[in-house]
Amino acid sequence: MQFLLAFIVVAPLLGAVAALLPAPPGLRGRNPDQAVLRHGVTVTGVVLIAAIVLAAGFDHDHPSKMQATTDISWIPALDVRIHLGIDGISLPLLVLTALLTFLCALYSYFAMPSGPSPKAFVALILVLESGTLATFAVLDLLLFFLAFEMVLIPMYFLIARWGGDRKQAAAWKFILYTLLGSVVMLLGLLLIGLKSGTFDMVALATDNGRGLTSSVQVIAVLAIGIGLAVKTPMWPLHSWLPDAHTAAPTVGSVLLAGVMLKMGTYGFVRILLPITPDGMHTFAPYLAAFAVAGIIYGSLACLALARPGSQGDLKRLIAYSSVGHMGFVLLGIATMTPTGVNGALFANIAHGLITGLLFFLAGAVKDRYGTADLDTLAGATGAALYGRAPRLGALLAFAAVASLGLPGLAGFWGEMLTLFGAFDPAEGLSRPAFRTFMAIGAFGTLLTAAYMLIVVRRVCMGEPTGTRHPGEAQHPAGTRQLADIQTYEFAAWTPLAALTVLAGLWPAVLLGLTDPAVQKLLAGGKS
Repeated sequence: MQFLLAFIVVAPLLGAVAALLPAPPGLRGRNPDQAVLRHGVTVTGVVLIAAIVLAAGFDHDHPSKMQATTDISWIPALDVRIHLGIDGISLPLLVLTALLTFLCALYSYFAMPSGPSPKAFVALILVLESGTLATFAVLDLLLFFLAFEMVLIPMYFLIARWGGDRKQAAAWKFILYTLLGSVVMLLGLLLIGLKSGTFDMVALATDNGRGLTSSVQVIAVLAIGIGLAVKTPMWPLHSWLPDAHTAAPTVGSVLLAGVMLKMGTYGFVRILLPITPDGMHTFAPYLAAFAVAGIIYGSLACLALARPGSQGDLKRLIAYSSVGHMGFVLLGIATMTPTGVNGALFANIAHGLITGLLFFLAGAVKDRYGTADLDTLAGATGAALYGRAPRLGALLAFAAVASLGLPGLAGFWGEMLTLFGAFDPAEGLSRPAFRTFMAIGAFGTLLTAAYMLIVVRRVCMGEPTGTRHPGEAQHPAGTRQLADIQTYEFAAWTPLAALTVLAGLWPAVLLGLTDPAVQKLLAGGKS
């Protein structure tokens, strides 16, 4: 198990190096491009299998215990260690990252985005996977920072080189926002390490802030919180996200929404809650206020984009919906209660599954119609996906109702638990304030339902007539048809849809892992 976790983190990095080398004889396929894309599928597939084996071998009776640990001295002068390990909090995120990266590699094998050589594309995807997996596996503050930063450059180039319209501006905005936030975060991490005498996250969590003064904790939470809030993204530090998603290729949007946003909220749970509890207690009401502001802002922005005549982009709308959904995650964390934090972690996984699927579907619609502009798609009567591509339309409607939190699907439980957590926040936090935040968040769920149903009506319903679009063929009976879900799309999307149903019908699969670990985390390392 110890070797397996180290292999999961390092294998994509080695695969990225191998992707840049010439393919050996016998593995070149029809052409070098096909060989390197197949290499990406193989490496990410092996990592996914290893992650599943790791999850199967995980001691589910003791999910609060750090397992598969590696602890090796790296920089003795600073007491920096190569310390790896997983518990019930990090394991689901590790498996989600491995799954989404494999599905993106599989999708790209059949639908490679237009741009430079696939060699660089595959190498960047694998470096991105390695950095994300490392973020969820490392237990040293400086290693966490290095892994946190490792993903920025690959995502920058994926947007800048394989993106769509205004890709350069979107890529620069992404890198500037996240780098500036990371500089401030590094100062906070160094402050904790120097004042406590260690960068070990397990030791710091067990100490539970007793070695840090309240003023140091407040400064550390402010500095680290800004860097994490940019990556989450929290309103009003979110403005890089819609541009990045709109310009990014389909798989870039899936990875950005599905795993990279989770790195910010994971940092709040893994670092700030257990290591600086007094500082978090001070800032919790402000974090909750920003969270519910993001819920309402994201929903209103989506409503504005969905309105006829607004020239709203489908990918941009889904990006703004992420601002609202991650607001629920931050609200759950701000409650500082087991119920709220468990809800936040559940909403994290649900958002990765559902929004990853939504971006896959938005990319497919754009490929078929040649545009993601909602007004162009809807035309006079609607894009009529139900009539032109029934399975694609049905899956888009399924993802939309999952995103709005329909009971029985994954999106429901996380939002419900975060609202329950806000109803009864941690001791010392203002109940009237948090119950107000709960009411505002609940109203946000109604707005989410409104804009998602508008999108379904405009894109899925309508009469299959009107202007023929790229990818559209003339049906023998005279009705214009679109290519429905292809085999490779079915293979890439089905796991996300199935897991959305499984998590919705059987939430104990996730909560059984996270709850004991959260209880221990909030209790200062005591089970």
